[in-house]
Amino acid sequence: MTLYTGLDCLDGDGLRPDMVLRIEGGLITELRPRKAEDEDGAKDLSQDGTRALICPGLIDLQVNGGNGRMLGDCRTAADVSALAAAHRAGGALSILPTLISDSPEQTARIIALVAEAASSDPAILGLHLEGPHLSIAGAHDAAQLRPLTEDDVALYAKAAQSLPHLILTLAPEQAAPRQITALAEAGVIVALGHSAASHDAAKAAYAAGARMATHLFNAMSGLHHREPGMVGAAFDHAPWIGLIADGVHVHDAALRLAYRAARDRLILVTDTMAVAGTQDKDFTLAGRKITRANGRLTLADGTLAGADITLLDAVRHMVRATGAPLTQILPLAFDTPHRLLKGAPNRLAPGMPATLLCLKGA
Repeated sequence: MTLYTGLDCLDGDGLRPDMVLRIEGGLITELRPRKAEDEDGAKDLSQDGTRALICPGLIDLQVNGGNGRMLGDCRTAADVSALAAAHRAGGALSILPTLISDSPEQTARIIALVAEAASSDPAILGLHLEGPHLSIAGAHDAAQLRPLTEDDVALYAKAAQSLPHLILTLAPEQAAPRQITALAEAGVIVALGHSAASHDAAKAAYAAGARMATHLFNAMSGLHHREPGMVGAAFDHAPWIGLIADGVHVHDAALRLAYRAARDRLILVTDTMAVAGTQDKDFTLAGRKITRANGRLTLADGTLAGADITLLDAVRHMVRATGAPLTQILPLAFDTPHRLLKGAPNRLAPGMPATLLCLKGA
């Protein structure tokens, strides 16, 4: 049992300064304003007179790999847990491992494997299937892209019952609105991405039940004043918007635009790959070499292939790009993803697991 002082608490309800935190058996047992008598025997987390900042562990909804493996390379539940562990040092204490467009057989195998891993590892919140029902390949294997079938709908609906959470990124061109509605009613979180769809087509997909835009600006039709495209539809209609804030995928001016237009709906993601948590300089995806250099992951032709950041890196970059305080940006990495998955703020309170991030000198 440990009592901590010298801390501010930030959660989905806001900032609470100068708090006392008690942890026992991996649970929060006390969280309240500090009293003078709390100093005796307490562990002071402040540094040079600045209180530490405590918040829920960050949540990354788009993690393609880590520890030298892509999710599709995993063979056991332990492999999936090892992938997740690669992201803890970067603040992401829970993730949605993400499968990039693959065959129906591989997709079914990964669904079962991640469901098994999630049953024993609380860091694994479910699964994100990015594709294969996309229209813009990006770094995905173009040979795997295909329309959504009724068999696919049945597979994903069943998967949503075995997984804690399931996100499916698809392109509106590859799915009918009625299929999106069926998926949403089955508990699948439908996201829109990797698409050249018009504003009106994307708007119809959101109206049918899609709830998120996947990595805003990237691999989607852009914002034009006569055809607002996927980007315009996301700003206007997406309940939640994923964003890669690495200084590579999205220009800082576009990050500022997104923050001003949709700050309460933004979800920071990393889109990290196999090299996360390693010193590796390259890896292979669908038989193609991806090179890691100068903060970028690229195919031979220069196409971006995921990001080389941690979720804390993304938070820090977003702070620099927007000029917003850390206390306004951090919730985009722990609260908005929680609200998407759970439908409620990410609160810290007695009785909850002490899955916490402590930032000293923040």
